[in-house]
Amino acid sequence: MITRASLIFLGALAAILMSFTALAVLPAAQLATIEPTPGTEEYYGPTRRGREVYVREGCVYCHSQQVRPPDFGADIERGWGQRGSLPGDYVYDYPHVMGTMRTGPDLHDIASRQPSADWHHAHLYNPRSVSPGSVMAPYPWLYRVVEVRGDGPDNAVPLPPEYAPGEGFAVIPTEEAEDLFAYLMTLKLEAVDTPASDAAGATE
Repeated sequence: MITRASLIFLGALAAILMSFTALAVLPAAQLATIEPTPGTEEYYGPTRRGREVYVREGCVYCHSQQVRPPDFGADIERGWGQRGSLPGDYVYDYPHVMGTMRTGPDLHDIASRQPSADWHHAHLYNPRSVSPGSVMAPYPWLYRVVEVRGDGPDNAVPLPPEYAPGEGFAVIPTEEAEDLFAYLMTLKLEAVDTPASDAAGATE
């Protein structure tokens, strides 16, 4: 004989199972079918460590990694990417660092528009050294100031005199700074054929 308590228990259990299936199982199954877009690679070694530095230093709080398609915003007109971001761009991202704030520009295609290691290291050491008026915080703890002997270190960060440590000294990147730069160079959107791009091509 089924009691009222048993019916309530079975009803509650069914509701929990349905919610779990709808909110966890089905989305996970759907995401598992997404293929990486061309140029999207897993993170190993320096790029993996650099991504950890990116997360640790809180870059995601001011920079997004999601280029909106042409009909959703002006990201492409701003030069933030040649196409909108696609689900396959994030296949290897965990945790996701897509971000929501844009205190600084979107970085999903930063490797295309700024591939210079010298620029990135000067920018990270002190953003104002290459971007006057920038509100970005400096990250000097990712660099070391060393005394110059002979011709100086090959990896010295080129800085304007007002930001340099002084005569006889140079700024060099730590391994974490090099790893962070390696990670930033993975942020590059390769051109792919999408229904939207096909439609755009048909109107040209």
